[in-house]
Amino acid sequence: MIDDAKPASGKPIFLWDKELRGFGIKVEAGGTKSFVLQYRNSEQRKRRLVLGRYGVMTLEEARSEARIKLGEVARGTDPADEKRAIRDGATVGQVCDWYLCEAEAGRILGRKRTPIKASTLAMDRSRIESHVRPLLGRRKVAALRLPDIEAMQNDIAVGKTARPRGEGRGGTTQGGKGVAARSISMLHSIFAHARRAGLIDSNPAVGVRKFPDQKKTRRLSREEIRKLGHAMRDVADFEHPVGLAIIRLLALTGLRLNEAQSVERNWLFDEGYIAFGDTKTGAQIRLIGSPALELLKAQPPLGDEPFIFPSDGGQSHFVAASGVLGRICQRLGWADVTPHTLRHTFGSIAGEFGYSELTIAAMLGHSAGSVTGRYVHLDQAVESAVERVSTEIATLLDGE
Repeated sequence: MIDDAKPASGKPIFLWDKELRGFGIKVEAGGTKSFVLQYRNSEQRKRRLVLGRYGVMTLEEARSEARIKLGEVARGTDPADEKRAIRDGATVGQVCDWYLCEAEAGRILGRKRTPIKASTLAMDRSRIESHVRPLLGRRKVAALRLPDIEAMQNDIAVGKTARPRGEGRGGTTQGGKGVAARSISMLHSIFAHARRAGLIDSNPAVGVRKFPDQKKTRRLSREEIRKLGHAMRDVADFEHPVGLAIIRLLALTGLRLNEAQSVERNWLFDEGYIAFGDTKTGAQIRLIGSPALELLKAQPPLGDEPFIFPSDGGQSHFVAASGVLGRICQRLGWADVTPHTLRHTFGSIAGEFGYSELTIAAMLGHSAGSVTGRYVHLDQAVESAVERVSTEIATLLDGE
């Protein structure tokens, strides 16, 4: 009934539950559907409370929440007044806490109408704790204005929230315009989710002017690839062998760091591909060259662990490859090289060979925006290109 319900002549309609009095769903003129609870408080005033949005909250969850609220009404409290008090007095920190809790529970949907991924949520948590909470955490959302949001962006950009890095890279986190712009985008999204849930009346970040996205274009030259290979051999006696193997895999495949570190044995096929159940752009089959396939198959198993690169204690995959690369880069005097640089390098070598943008996108596992793009991921031309680029990089890493 809910799925089929449509607004009447552009006006909202209500569907009421026969099981629980006062519980229903409101279908807005634009088609949005939200669970509501209608009741009379202790002063016999008629009140209507929005419980949540249909699709984010299930019917069973909404009915259960409605029973809880009706119990509060029976005890003399008014849930609508409580929610209004939270809405009027909610701080930025409290809204961020709500977002993290709801997202972890899978009740907030992202751009593709799927729950927020754990990797995205981890990055959001880091930005909240590093930048948003120190600068705006205690401010009330209702009192925020555009200048406040843009001032936060400027403060992050100039390093007011700078803090020491973890081991391996040295120095401090300096902020910068890219970090500032991404933090603003995240905060805008959090406020939008909170407004949709009825926690705040408006999104104070609407209309903010963000710094332009400055995408990193750093890539290694052929000589730098040789230097990286030489440095990896120099540190082989004291650096973690799993970390070194992951760095080599990144260079040979153009995989993202989290993709490379989390590869499982049953995802690897002798035909030369990895079947990922999930990536940044969804489930994918990623072709790899024979040097990468040999590297993966050569990794010794650790008991019954499913991961090709298990952590030292087992029960998870290795997560410290970035630190290993950071220490190698310090030896080489490279301050601007990250795991993602190796991904750019793989694409750059492919470009030098003259492969098309569509082929390179398929090699790197970029989201396919067209029917042609979705089929090219398994094209023989892509397979040939991956093999050629992987072999070339392997040769450079080995100093030949």
